[in-house]
Amino acid sequence: MEKLKILVVDDESRMRKLVRDFLVKQNFDVLEAGDGEEAVDIFFKEKDIALIILDVMMPKMDGWQVCREIRKYSKVPIIMLTAKGDERDELQGFDLGVDEYITKPFSPKILVARVEAILRRSNLLTNDDVISAGGIELDKAAHQVKIDGQEIELSYKEFELLAYFLENQGIALSREKILNNVWNYDYFGDARTIDTHVKKLRSKLGEKGEMIKTIWGMGYKFEV
Repeated sequence: MEKLKILVVDDESRMRKLVRDFLVKQNFDVLEAGDGEEAVDIFFKEKDIALIILDVMMPKMDGWQVCREIRKYSKVPIIMLTAKGDERDELQGFDLGVDEYITKPFSPKILVARVEAILRRSNLLTNDDVISAGGIELDKAAHQVKIDGQEIELSYKEFELLAYFLENQGIALSREKILNNVWNYDYFGDARTIDTHVKKLRSKLGEKGEMIKTIWGMGYKFEV
């Protein structure tokens, strides 16, 4: 399978190298740009870029301008990087069609997990039907879960919930996000539904259930 191309745009070469090294390890083809103008040039020259990781603060053309320019012609997934934890920035990003928003400093592993989650949502990353982490192996095609090689029985929703956790490792997931993705509710449903399912899932996973961490007041995070 041909490697997916990711464009990393940041005026700090150290940051670009850090992100590139982690993405290359996951078998992505990485292109780099040191400013906004270069990013736009590369994007329109290459044509087949699967995702853009875009810094906000840059010379010549900032991340917002780059985003506006690209959004006129393309719906390519964009992850915005910023040093600010300003909610207004975040809202502006989502208004411009940014898919994810990550504040610096961040863990490169989390960034890669988000890249993979977005590409899977866009059906660009098929990544087989088997997902595994920390001794848990989930086979989507066979609808089967094994723990350290031993098969366990899960209900349909428990299976879907575990698959969603595994696909978003290391990412804090709000109850609303889980409802939207696993139950497909377009509104904030009853959070107790999730809590009940998580409780049952943890119990069936035994010791591995501890990898589903509770984030008080928000939701859950799956972490090995």
